[in-house]
Amino acid sequence: ALGETLRRLGGCDPPGGLGESGDPPQGVAGPPKGAGTPPKGAGASTGGLGELRRHSSSSGPPSPRQRLSRKAASSANLLQGSPERPGGCGGWPGGAGGFGVTPGPPAEGVSVKMFLRGRPITMYVPSGLGPLRAELPPERLQLDWVYGYRGRDSRSNLHVLGSGELVYFIACVVVLLQLPARRQRHYLRHSDCVRCLAVHPDRLRVATGQAAGVDKDGKPLQPIVYIWDSATLQTLQQIGLGSFERGVGSLAFSTADQGAFLCVVDDSNEHMMSVWDCARGTKQAEVKSTNESVLTVEFNPRDSSSIVSSGKSHVFFWSWSGGALTKKHGIFGKYKKPKFIQCFIFDAAGALLTGDSEGNILTWTRTPGKGGKEMYQIGQQTRAHEGSVFALCRRRDGTVLSGGGKDRRVLSWSPTLELLHEVELPESFGAVRTIAEGPGEELLVGTTRNALLRGTLGSGFTPIVQGHTDEVWGLATHPNCCRFLTCGHDRQLCLWDGREHALAWSLALEDTGLCADFHPGGHVVAVGLLSGRWLVLDTGTRQLLAGGSDGNEQLSVVRFSPDGTFLAIGSHDNFIYIYSVAEGGRKFSRFGRCTGHSSFITHLDWSKDGRFIMSNSGDYEILYWDVAGGCKLLRNRFESRDREWASYTCVLGFHVFGVWPDGSDGTDINSLCRSHHERVVAVADDFCKVHLFQYPCARPKAPSHVYGGHGSHVTNVRFTHDDGHLVSLGGKDTSVFQWRVLPGDSA
Repeated sequence: ALGETLRRLGGCDPPGGLGESGDPPQGVAGPPKGAGTPPKGAGASTGGLGELRRHSSSSGPPSPRQRLSRKAASSANLLQGSPERPGGCGGWPGGAGGFGVTPGPPAEGVSVKMFLRGRPITMYVPSGLGPLRAELPPERLQLDWVYGYRGRDSRSNLHVLGSGELVYFIACVVVLLQLPARRQRHYLRHSDCVRCLAVHPDRLRVATGQAAGVDKDGKPLQPIVYIWDSATLQTLQQIGLGSFERGVGSLAFSTADQGAFLCVVDDSNEHMMSVWDCARGTKQAEVKSTNESVLTVEFNPRDSSSIVSSGKSHVFFWSWSGGALTKKHGIFGKYKKPKFIQCFIFDAAGALLTGDSEGNILTWTRTPGKGGKEMYQIGQQTRAHEGSVFALCRRRDGTVLSGGGKDRRVLSWSPTLELLHEVELPESFGAVRTIAEGPGEELLVGTTRNALLRGTLGSGFTPIVQGHTDEVWGLATHPNCCRFLTCGHDRQLCLWDGREHALAWSLALEDTGLCADFHPGGHVVAVGLLSGRWLVLDTGTRQLLAGGSDGNEQLSVVRFSPDGTFLAIGSHDNFIYIYSVAEGGRKFSRFGRCTGHSSFITHLDWSKDGRFIMSNSGDYEILYWDVAGGCKLLRNRFESRDREWASYTCVLGFHVFGVWPDGSDGTDINSLCRSHHERVVAVADDFCKVHLFQYPCARPKAPSHVYGGHGSHVTNVRFTHDDGHLVSLGGKDTSVFQWRVLPGDSA
């Protein structure tokens, strides 16, 4: 049986005998004590994952790979220096690290050794293990719903298509939302965060531009503009691959010629402006714009040879003739030059109206200058808002809408800029970012706190899309219904209804929320904070039921035991605190403390019987604890090899070591979650991807289904109670994705 297990794992022959010289010592073989998580990108000591392979000779270590990278040096040297038994199995320097299968004496059994940043991590092979195949799981993921909207730092990013769908973006996804059916579709071609959006005059085609990024190997990803069909979601044209630097900042279709051309301004130092033929994808003209930031660009609706751009302290009027673009500065004259021109529109008469950071709407006129040359000057200044004017919108009847930053007001103006009506948005939604006209009197408003509102000037506004406003880390799924809870750096605790695709409620926390978990009864939730404090809340009334503080270090993980009788709290002070839970999650008393980790706690799981805990730490330790027996560290880790776990969220362990990518530095996987039916495992990585592996995943370089859409490190993943959906968090892109899990026969 031992020989068969070894053959399955590494293709090795059975050893000549057990207990020979050269066997690893008995006991816990963990990473060096006192080490914390190394900084990301510190490549000199970075290890990684290779594959299981037999050494053909024990006379000496294999020669290192040619041109072995400096990043790989530490683990490669460690493996080469390890003596081997003749005919046995050991690690080998493949990629930036390695694996080894080590048969030990009967008291120790067979172990797999994995290296991260040159540190050995020993995992014991469970007994009675069946054949392990490195195969893709039959299940797949399909993006079902995206919670959130990017309003905090982007403009003109909400439009209504001819189909009636709203189109907007967050992370790398362009969302098409059908109201009132509340159905989403998604354009998923972008490889980095979408930054800007323009709708063609036919209200069918859409152009979207993205930021530049890097792939998982650090290679730059070039920014690009896609023109696509909103009915079929098919890409029609790729614009400017290799032409833009840093990202695409602004986009505009021409309108006087039925949208034949697209103007693009990139985010380079010189903010290059270019004009492209939409049908052919060819560049017609290009020019250096300005070293100052450019916030928006538009074609004159009556003349495609005239383009206007604005940004920091400027308004430029461009003339496009042949392959040349020439500009004229807007002259402020006796009027104070604002710091920013945030937005502009053309009114019904063809005049340009700009909104600026001084709270004014400026009306620009074209007048003859010296030598017959035209000049663009301010004809009228209208005081509109306290603080910046973030948005202007011309309605079908010729009236003008303006949206304010500091005062959060939406104002309605006559064509001659006489104030007609005003409404103030609730403070919780933030300032006005953009305004779009819906059917009839209906208006749609995007806000700086990443919400989309719907309503009228007379009746007020209600939210239709809400999201987090800062980095998101905490995630917990409800134990018996399709609801889940999120928290993050915006200090908001949010409960989401996965069936209704809506925010059920949100609550302001006293500090950053980093982790959360539902009590098995579902009516109570525990939340861990950056301050080291933990809270227990009633999910129905949102009342605080209990709380405490164990030290002043941040909390990484809170987990209830399967029967709800214990709460385990993992802290950055290297301890796991255990509380007894009574009265259905309403009474908590200190039970004990698990002491033995040499770095901060990162992940932990309870055994199915609720007696034991498996935990990971920042220095890649895997430790086991007898909680019921007094929070004792189980020093013989071999004895825990067959223990069954109620959940599997620890990123280090025999059942999941195959999820680690080759060349990993140990911080590349942020979260991991096994499905409740124990057939698949989902992984959140540091490269904006969600992976779906088969479970158990105990083969190096295991294949996975890979899904993009997030524009930042994916911080957390969890399956819903029935494994029907997977929820993932996008970290700094503030997005929350709900994926539908498709079974094998429908994938």
